[in-house]
Amino acid sequence: MAGDTQVIISGAGPVGLVVALDLARRGVRSTVVETRKAGEPPSVKCNHVAARTMEAFRRLGFADLVRDAGLPADYPNDCVYRTSVTQGHEITRIPIPARAERRTDFTGPDTWWPTPEPPHRINQIYLEPLIFAEAAANPLIAIRNETELVEATQDADGVTVTVRDLPSGATETLAARYLVGCDGGRSRVRSIIGAKLSGDAVVQRVQSTYIRAPRLLEMMRGRPGWMNLSLNPRRSGNTVAIDGRETWLIHNYLYEHEEDFDAIDRDASIRAILGVGDDFDYEIISKEDWIGRRLVADRFRDRRIFICGDSAHLWVPYAGFGMNAGIADAMNLTWLLAATLDGWGGERLLDAYEAERLPITEQVSHFAMNHALSAIAHRRAVPEAVELDGPEGEAARTALGRQVYALNVQQYCCGGLNFGYFYPDSHIIAYDGEAQPGYSMAGFEQSTVPGCRTPHFWRRNGNSAYDDFGRDYTLLRFDPAIDVLPLERAAAAVGMPLTVIDVAADERTGVYRHNLLLSRPDLHVGWRGDALPGDVAGLVDQLRGAVR
Repeated sequence: MAGDTQVIISGAGPVGLVVALDLARRGVRSTVVETRKAGEPPSVKCNHVAARTMEAFRRLGFADLVRDAGLPADYPNDCVYRTSVTQGHEITRIPIPARAERRTDFTGPDTWWPTPEPPHRINQIYLEPLIFAEAAANPLIAIRNETELVEATQDADGVTVTVRDLPSGATETLAARYLVGCDGGRSRVRSIIGAKLSGDAVVQRVQSTYIRAPRLLEMMRGRPGWMNLSLNPRRSGNTVAIDGRETWLIHNYLYEHEEDFDAIDRDASIRAILGVGDDFDYEIISKEDWIGRRLVADRFRDRRIFICGDSAHLWVPYAGFGMNAGIADAMNLTWLLAATLDGWGGERLLDAYEAERLPITEQVSHFAMNHALSAIAHRRAVPEAVELDGPEGEAARTALGRQVYALNVQQYCCGGLNFGYFYPDSHIIAYDGEAQPGYSMAGFEQSTVPGCRTPHFWRRNGNSAYDDFGRDYTLLRFDPAIDVLPLERAAAAVGMPLTVIDVAADERTGVYRHNLLLSRPDLHVGWRGDALPGDVAGLVDQLRGAVR
């Protein structure tokens, strides 16, 4: 396997595994190197799989497997704000359907979204093994655990990678056409290509503790939540349900002046956040102190070497878009690599990865940081009266609850970051002069303007339209009288796969205003029109990054 590897991937976290799986879906062989042992669990970090990521898992064939894992099917996914987890008053609640109700409950703020795959709440300790098993079973993917990437060099034909077997210390070289670094915040691959991180080095200090507390769930007043956020004048934090029974991840948000993690009493902070006394027993499973940052690399590529995910960008985990942004990187890069390896991608196709993903990453990093700063300001301004019984306390909680809901529904139901972002300045997109609609963290408008996400619709056969799209380019034809054979011939002449789908009148949604639309492999609009352009060969060359 190693001898005919086309792409080497450093890092077997969710991002690296998705790169390998989507390349394999496109017939590309890869080798993944990972320092951890096979089956070694990841840290308890990511708790949220965004809708766009679930759409990617659907294309990869295991969305249902992911959705069947995580919290118990009937465990509420609500985000609940209280003065403390067990003893406090409820301040506000953001309702999110439990897994069992995800496709039938349409009352929450994220239940109307135009997608076949709503978001899913699952911790990475459950998610990553599922993706790893899919990759390990794929004959086009070789995974080498306990292996460290030491160095990489490249020339006009490919990359040569030096790896070290950690148990033995032995080194060897691997050769491939391309290298993709998905090796995290301390990325060796980022260092190799000379990319530099810049931005905001400190946004928030957090003391995180993963605990086992079998009694905690029964001690909660009212309906529990997936996120249980404590707001009080003494110590604010977040208690995340991990297994929905007895394991919890507690984030203690430090004050600005609390720069020394070791000076903060971890146990006292946990008890203040939970609202429990010294007689409450819990077990620490693991703990981690970390700093939320907003850092973006100044380049995502050096010729044949690319970086994705935390290797390319780090930011505070608001809106849950660390891993999810990395998987968006992956799904953008894989089709570009596969098209180039298959021979139909032009010499400028790979330039699109950095041109498209770096600007959008910079935008999203500011969304996350600005939201974090607003949340920090709210936590620092909790009024003393919020914990009082009676009218004064009720009034304080009502006022604070309105503010907290308005701010945080944006991050927990972040439709804009899922469906609103677009690529405004890409050389492989055929723009037509109409501006893409703006978006916010939560707000978005579906659009067929080139560069936007191809809007979703359901088909007569019961499928999501995405289920019927081709693996590569898909032409949607809304008027069957239009002859699209010239475009099909132009694509075939250069080997560019093209699937044509005729959309019936009762399948067409109002957002589709043109008779024809070309959707890219990553479900972004590449071109639209009411008739084919005069130079169909020129359009095909632009879409595949060929220089004319």
